[in-house]
Amino acid sequence: MTRVIVVDDQALVREGIRTLLQVAGIDVVAEAEDGRAALTAIAEHPADVVLMDLRMPRTDGIGALEQLREQDSQVPVLVLTTFDDDELVLRALRAGARGYLLKDVTVEQLAHAVRTLERGGTLISPSITDGLLRAIRSGPVPAEGQAVPVQSLTEREIDVLRLLAEGYSNREIAGLLHLAEGTVKNHISTILQKLGARDRTSAVLRALREGVLG
Repeated sequence: MTRVIVVDDQALVREGIRTLLQVAGIDVVAEAEDGRAALTAIAEHPADVVLMDLRMPRTDGIGALEQLREQDSQVPVLVLTTFDDDELVLRALRAGARGYLLKDVTVEQLAHAVRTLERGGTLISPSITDGLLRAIRSGPVPAEGQAVPVQSLTEREIDVLRLLAEGYSNREIAGLLHLAEGTVKNHISTILQKLGARDRTSAVLRALREGVLG
């Protein structure tokens, strides 16, 4: 069963999320009321995905994400919040979030997002995608090191990158493109190197910023 940690400063919200996820067959192994408590919970409870609100007392969601990145945590974080501000979305993704959903999603959408991140994918709420794309295209590219020009990506690498942006895992990409999973991993490593990106999310952000994905 998929294991999740829920981080939100409102007890009623945490209880509601727990109930909904249990209906979907997802186990909530721990809860936390702010970013500081989340760091403790993540250290103490093995989890496949963390659901993280952003606006919380003491340490907020962005602060927790930044600390997790410094600790080189491998647990994917899905932001679940009421805020759809473009700059906040970008800050969360740059801090290491692998997904971003608004709290008006259905149970099915939430469960799908959790399982997408568990499989290694990324997912951004469709309702904020248009604004995010505008913000990315009008703003600076996140500093990720010296990147090779985007034009150096091959057609196959762009195919892989497009599927990464849609949240597919390596195995799913391999099936869709009729490739070996190891070949997909090699393509992703090359994409990260060419784009000067530290991870899949950063690669997708830069590709969107440069108009590679439409």
